[in-house]
Amino acid sequence: MPRIATIPPAEASGPLKQQYDDAIGRAGRIWNIVGLMSRNPPVLKASMELYGALMHAPSTLSRLRREMLAVVVSVRNRCVY
Repeated sequence: MPRIATIPPAEASGPLKQQYDDAIGRAGRIWNIVGLMSRNPPVLKASMELYGALMHAPSTLSRLRREMLAVVVSVRNRCVY
């Protein structure tokens, strides 16, 4: 199985450190999906902004329905994270 080398939080600096700090503030930890993007902080930032817009911006779908859709899509795509 391929392995992606990530940058550990203790070694993060600049924009990546800020993204890690934000992730800890949101979830209390650095989830693997965040760490996987650590080599490209601008992509990590854009991904988190997209997630925020999809899950938290005003919508006709409730937050619960959005979370349920995310689970269904992840199961359908055989995601294990």
